Amino acid sequence: MRLLAVPQWSFGREQGLVRRFHEILAHPLVSLHYCEADLDQNRTVTAFSGEEDVVTDMVFRLAMESFDAIDLNHHVGTHPRIGALDVCPFMLLDKPGPGPLLNALAAAENLAGQLAATFELPVFLYEKSERNRHEAELASLRKGGFGILLESKLHPDFGPSKAHPRLGVTTLGVRDALLSFNVNLATQDLDVAKTLARQARQMRIDGDERMLGVRAMGLPVPSRQQVQICFQLTMPDATSVDPILEWVQERVTAVDILVADVELVGMIRNVDLPGAIRLDIRPAQIVETW
Repeated sequence: MRLLAVPQWSFGREQGLVRRFHEILAHPLVSLHYCEADLDQNRTVTAFSGEEDVVTDMVFRLAMESFDAIDLNHHVGTHPRIGALDVCPFMLLDKPGPGPLLNALAAAENLAGQLAATFELPVFLYEKSERNRHEAELASLRKGGFGILLESKLHPDFGPSKAHPRLGVTTLGVRDALLSFNVNLATQDLDVAKTLARQARQMRIDGDERMLGVRAMGLPVPSRQQVQICFQLTMPDATSVDPILEWVQERVTAVDILVADVELVGMIRNVDLPGAIRLDIRPAQIVETW
């Protein structure tokens, strides 16, 4: 059974560690789709696929490699985070069905238990893996950030009821397909990015078909003297990239701001390509599904 993992790590400025990730993921049984560090977000996103046992072992090996180097007490970055391994979604690449899903859920839970036991790390299962309906708790923790974690009694699926003092907590589970991209704007006015992100979220609430399942967040990009809108498409079967990019282009043009560039974060399924012709996509980022 083929699984895709997209673990996201709270470091982005340690180039030696990024190189070690590439070395670990240069494995003959792993297809590496993405491994990029973001200086401003201080975050590294990885995406790789293979058989479920190989993929979960790779996540654990990356945790072993990176956790000694991460201390959220001293972490500074533009992206919100609550864990050293902040979030780790898994997606099925084979034809869906009860059998493959059960295998994927078991693989994710085994990894969650292994991380919790090895690092004394609270692990919350989410999405299809969720047992105890954590949405409200996770939303509260994410809003408060790492500082709130240290003061909170937690109710994780695995591990202790207190956050790890350096590593925070991890959110992990099997989920449906997800597509992420950033739109970088040639301005330092963060209000522009935040306003557009807020409008996109409101359009989703209002039922605009261009924004179904869309999450959006405005962030600064100080190293480039720009701002960006981070988009996540949680329903890529229903929502395409290009109409969103057209909407952003129309809005920023009206206020004389240029789109500097658009970057795909992680991977994209082959079935999503017809609706994403405006994205610059590297061949390795394309994941073949059944």
